[in-house]
Amino acid sequence: MLYAFGFERVGVVVGDLYFIDPDPSPGQETPERGVRLELRVFERGELTGTIYAARPLTIARPLWRVDLLQDADAAPRTFDRTHHHPEFHGWDPGPRVFVEELSRDPLVWLTDKLTHLESLLKETRIAPEDIPAADAEALRTAAPEITDTVRRLLDRVWSGELGRPPGDAGPQATSMRVSWL
Repeated sequence: MLYAFGFERVGVVVGDLYFIDPDPSPGQETPERGVRLELRVFERGELTGTIYAARPLTIARPLWRVDLLQDADAAPRTFDRTHHHPEFHGWDPGPRVFVEELSRDPLVWLTDKLTHLESLLKETRIAPEDIPAADAEALRTAAPEITDTVRRLLDRVWSGELGRPPGDAGPQATSMRVSWL
């Protein structure tokens, strides 16, 4: 499942995730599941055809990511692998950054980050002038709706509806990513 919240130049995308790391860190050898949220550059294409034509849209490069993940076999709401990536190098994220507050209460932490974009940008390599002031305000206004979407997706992951491996995945799989993001 994929949700997108687009503003003028940036936006947020949110989706469920099932992941088996082919090169896991110690303590992360088992599959993970949960919800991924990314702050992304959004681009509007020019209309082709009439004024009624669908507008081409591009969800472009990532700027920041938060992964609300846990061991796939753990009880819901453990958030034992929840982390964020304050840096991206092109399309690849920097290392996982684990924050106690994020694992303790991820939705409160996330809402704080989305409503205080200026402080989030200080943690990343994004220049504040790269994000229009109107986008920062729009993101702040949309933060409760975005957080509610994340909460609803987490509920669906915990119920077993989303964030699952495909039915034909064998127990011997050593690498897998099932998600839009």
